[in-house]
Formats: sequence, structure tokens, C-alpha cells
Amino acid sequence: MTTQRTSGRRKQALAAAAVVAGLLTTAACGGGNGSGSKNGAAGFDAANNKVAQADQVKKGGTLKFVSTQDADSWDTTRGYYGFMWDFSRYYSRQLLTYKTAPGATGAQLTPDLATDTGKVTDGGKTYTFTLRPGITWEDGKPITSQDVKYGIERSWAQDVLSGGPVYLQSMLDPNNTYKGPYKDTSQDHLGLKAVDTPDAKTIVFHLPKPNSDFLQVLAMVTASPVRQDKDTKSKYGLHPFSSGPYKFQSYSPGKGLVLVRNDKWNASSDPVRKAYPDEITLDISTNQTDSDQRLINGDYDIDLSQTGLGPQGRQIALKQNKDNLDNPVLGFIRYATFPTSVKPFDNIHCRKAVIYAADHVSIQTARGGPVAGGDIGTNMLPPSVAGGEGQKYDPYNIAGSGKNGDIAKAKDELKQCGQPNGFSTTIAVRNNKSQEVATAESMQASLKKVGINADIYQYDGSQIAGIIGSPSNVAKKKLGIVIMGWGPDFPTVQGYGIPLWDSKYILQSGNNNYALINDKTIDGLFDQYTTTLDESQKTQISTEINHKVMEGAYYLPFTFEKVLNWRSSRIGNVYTTNAYSGYYDFVNIGLKSSK
Repeated sequence: MTTQRTSGRRKQALAAAAVVAGLLTTAACGGGNGSGSKNGAAGFDAANNKVAQADQVKKGGTLKFVSTQDADSWDTTRGYYGFMWDFSRYYSRQLLTYKTAPGATGAQLTPDLATDTGKVTDGGKTYTFTLRPGITWEDGKPITSQDVKYGIERSWAQDVLSGGPVYLQSMLDPNNTYKGPYKDTSQDHLGLKAVDTPDAKTIVFHLPKPNSDFLQVLAMVTASPVRQDKDTKSKYGLHPFSSGPYKFQSYSPGKGLVLVRNDKWNASSDPVRKAYPDEITLDISTNQTDSDQRLINGDYDIDLSQTGLGPQGRQIALKQNKDNLDNPVLGFIRYATFPTSVKPFDNIHCRKAVIYAADHVSIQTARGGPVAGGDIGTNMLPPSVAGGEGQKYDPYNIAGSGKNGDIAKAKDELKQCGQPNGFSTTIAVRNNKSQEVATAESMQASLKKVGINADIYQYDGSQIAGIIGSPSNVAKKKLGIVIMGWGPDFPTVQGYGIPLWDSKYILQSGNNNYALINDKTIDGLFDQYTTTLDESQKTQISTEINHKVMEGAYYLPFTFEKVLNWRSSRIGNVYTTNAYSGYYDFVNIGLKSSK
């Protein structure tokens, strides 16, 4: 999941970042409740991987979200922003979903529309599910297996419904033989051969080859049911038809939306959703400072985008309302990567020279410090993903004695790569990400100390696919260092790392394997992972993949990203979850008073 898919980061210049980071470090050192909240919130970090005030929630009231941007789409087939996936569980259900629990437990799968997690046969290639009784659409009609199949088929209609993830296609129809329901010549438009619906309550998936994360993909919102007679194609995101406890009352793109109770939803058929509020509203404000202030003032309860308060909001909240704040580690890693098509980065020792030369504390400061930027990153697998080890795995001593750079080791690596006096290169960075520009300037300064002269190339962030996503353009412009960030599409090494590290995912446009890693060992480990059903073995393979990537010195990790998120004093049953990269789990937040 690229950072674009989860909304932009806050703008921040290097000098300002240093000042703010210092303030945040000071404010965070004491822990506890700081100056305290006048409104009686649960306490600083009370909802960080644990539940805050679950026992005070009441039915009723209006839960108020605010965001500095709209979703990419509210259509379950097209949405790719992390907050959209989180929020869409109010009005959409899937065969499986994630547990409503904090931290790592929240990333575990649980039945939703299905009665259980499925029957797996044929060596992991066939999955059979039975639907629960009592599941209905917002008009009271039953949700059928055919509705689930049709919703899944829509992912193939990329010419009409572009933008969403396509894991279902790659796992069920890797040769892309099906053309989607709108071009389907069968009478019922249910011609996808990889999915059978023998009756209204049974759905069977046939994979050409096993994939141990298939259940994870069925829990994504792209696997939501859609009813054919309510499918408005490209306009569906304006008013999705609800299978969950809430339905759309109104939506004005770029301005806001209102969800109200779906009175046809049966609580007895839904073991996941509690549906506490009567109404859920979202206001979209492009002014970050204004929306942060209104959160602090109590006009809103929670930030939909989950990108954290901006610099001004952080300063105010840390001084006056620290009890309302949580400081989670997100599932995102910020990093630099080295395209191996650009000399001298085809040499591992030149790549290692950059890793050792970088001042990791300076980079952390440029990103906003330990609170607003994150912990110093030491490897490339997020701690929230099974197999992730956090700072315990630090092969280049990035967070240890080398945190300010190791000049001696950097110079030794330069000698080994045949560049004892250093070399010249270019750092590519998005021009609409001020934190990234500040990070590039920090790298530029530290690399210069060992004779590596780096120019900074700023490009239009909306043009990623054709600039850094084009290997030929990267080679032509000699972009030796690319600054980027990434988070998991689902919380496994496949959902995070396969687009970055598997050679089969090297694309001529829209490429994310920027380093052009073509390592048979890494590819083989991914193949082994996808056919392994034992969870402990999968975790071991995940760890091994991460180690192989780091041993190749393809990346300089910057930070395990953290943000400072606000929750109002009116709400309870709040917690962060690994299922959504450390975001709050929206679906069962409630109000402490119905007024």
C-alpha cells in the first residue's frame, strides 16, 4: 500500500521539523498523562494496542469524523486508501473480516457473512463457504452467494472500475481470461469459472494453485457483495448499497457524507459489529490547521485519515490535552532504495556505503522526530506484520552505535566497491512531500562527508508510475536513490513485500520493485510462503525473506512510522489495530453519552 493510498503526510520543512521534534521528544519523555485533559479522556496512549473506555459506551448519538481529504472511492471494488477500508465496514460485509480487538489480535481473521473460516480441500486450492442465516441488504432482501460472486467479479472490470487492488484476479484468474461482469456473455453475468455458487448459501473458490493468504484477500473490501440490480457501475461509489449496519443517507464528494442506521440489518446475524451510534458523519476540510483545532475544540471526535495531527495541532494538544492522544507505530516504513540498474548501485558495497554513511538520527528528525516521525528503522518488514522483528533485527547497527553514521565503515565499503573517493548520484523525491524533501537534504549532507555527492531531483508526486515507476526512466535519469514509503495491503509478508521484492512484479510502468531485485532465493521463498499453510512456518519464512532483502543492501530504512492521533473525550471502545496498519478500528467506536 503506497503512501498515496492513505493520504498525504503533513508538510514540514527541515528547520521546523527539528524544532517540533525537540518539543515532541520533551513532551513525550515523562509519559503518563502530561498536563491532563479537562474533559476526562482515558489518558495518553490509552488506546494504543489496548481498549480505552469500552465499558462507558452507550447506544445512540452521532459519531463525527473529519478529514483533510475524501476517499479515493467509497465503492468497495475501487477504494484503496487504508482509511476507506477501515470505514467501509460500517456499510459493507465480507465472508471474513478482522477481529474487533487491539494490536496483533485485531489482525486475526474471523467469520463475517460466512458461518466459519471455510473448508479448505484439494491441497489448498479449493475453499468452500456457507453463508449465515439472516444476512440482508438495506431493503431487507437476503444476501446470496451470487451477490458475493458478483461483487468479486467487478474487480475484473478495470476499464470501468479502475483503482482498487487486484489480488483476487491474480489468485483466481492469473491469465486474466475473464473480462468482468459488464462484458460477461452468460445470461446471469456470473461467468467467472473460478467461483461456483451451487445454491444461494454456498460459494466455492477454485484456485489454479494454492495461496496461503487467500483468506486474507477474502477479508479485503474488494470481496464485498454487490447486488446486480443496484450496481450503478462507475457511479456506485456515490451511493453504495449497504450490507452492513449503516447506509448512506447523503454524500457530497469532497465535502462530506452521512451514514444512518440500516433498519434491515440483523444484529443476530453479525458477530462483529455492535453499531453503537445512531448516525455517523464525515466533514472534509482541506485546511489541516483548522480541522486539528476543531478536533481539539470537540467539534469532531476522530480524524478519518489517521495521518496524525499537524505540527501546530501537536504542540497545542501535547500541552493542553495529552490524555486525548495516542502515538501508535503504524505499519508503514519510510525508506530509500537503490535501483541496481544505475551505477554504481549495481555493486552491493556501494549500496552499503550509503547505508553506513547516513546519519539516521538526522533523518528521523527530518521526518518529525521520534513521536511524529517514528522509531529509527533498522529493516524492511513492519513490526505489525507476522515475522517482523522491529529494532531487534538491525544488521547494519542503524539504531545502535551507527545511528549518527559510521564514516569508517562507509569509507571501507567505498574502497571495496572501487570508489574510494566517493561518487556522484541523484536522489529522487516527491515535490509534494516536504518531509521527504527534508529527508533527502539530510541524506545529502551526511553522504557528502564520505565523498558521495548527491543532487536532489524533485518530481510531481502524482506522476509516480511514469517517473520512478518506470525502470527505463530511472536508468535514463540515473536516479540512484529513490525515497518512498510503503505499508501492507493485508498484514502478511505477501501483502507487504511481494510487490517490492519479487522479480515477477518488476513492471515497465507502475513498478514498485524500484531496486529491481531479481534474486532467485527471495523469489523461491515467496513461492514457498504462498504454498505453506502452517502459520508458524509462514512467520519463519517471512523473517527469512526480510533478512535476505536486508543482506542484499537494497534499502536504507528510515523510520517505523509513528503518528500522534486524536480521540475525543466523548468516545469509548477505541483501540489501534494491526489489521489497518495501526489505525483506530472504527467499526465499534461508540459514544459515552447518546446526547
